[in-house]
Amino acid sequence: MRAPAVSGQFYPSGKNDLRTEISRCFANIPLQERPVIGAVVPHAGYMYSGQTAAHVYSAMPNADTFILIGPNHTGLGSPVSVSSETWSTPFGEVGSDYDFIKALPKKIIDTDESAHRYEHSLEVQLPFLQYRFRDFKIVNICMGMQDEETALEVGMEISEAASRVKKKVVIIASSDFSHYKPEKIAREDDAYFIEPILAFDIGKFYRRLYERAASVCGYGPIAAMLYASKNLGAKQATLLKYSTSGDTTGDISAVVGYAGIVIE
Repeated sequence: MRAPAVSGQFYPSGKNDLRTEISRCFANIPLQERPVIGAVVPHAGYMYSGQTAAHVYSAMPNADTFILIGPNHTGLGSPVSVSSETWSTPFGEVGSDYDFIKALPKKIIDTDESAHRYEHSLEVQLPFLQYRFRDFKIVNICMGMQDEETALEVGMEISEAASRVKKKVVIIASSDFSHYKPEKIAREDDAYFIEPILAFDIGKFYRRLYERAASVCGYGPIAAMLYASKNLGAKQATLLKYSTSGDTTGDISAVVGYAGIVIE
């Protein structure tokens, strides 16, 4: 069992308080399901990025399996690892999709729980999924290596497994964007990075990241998700919401950027 690592920090630890907080995130956002295959969702504390995340989850359809890909902030475990444990949150337990995990070619993705033990980027997505949906499985993948070649290999493994298991899947890349930059610069830089994502241009995305020494934490998961989604038939990408931590705190001297993107 993978126990919650950041409840009481990134989101409330009590079930009722958590439901209240997520309801606040969804306030005034209509539920309009779209044929989403992939998505980019932020992973900061709910008070900062929860509403941006809710824009994506309000558009997301139910699926047999949600594949969550996030960066490895802790440095623990294998460079690219999948968890096969059951994950617990204040809302209850979510099981891993063993059939999907077994179908992964495992050329670059290891099964390793230690990389996931204290990682928040995937955990914070689960209560949103539990709030919206009842019956689903997860495949949680943590990326310590995020270079373009690795990201494409991860995306290929995911799309190959999805083709084998014949289940409805949605692939979620967990990432924040610019970190601790003045608001004006963060917004300009993030728009520059988001443009190639919306164009499915992974090569340009990486070139722009290097060009501006980007602090986007989940760029590898974003690229892997884009590659897999395109292989599974995605044709268009839409930015549903962009925000910064300054929108919550009022401090625009050093903000973190958050983008909610859907791939259809």
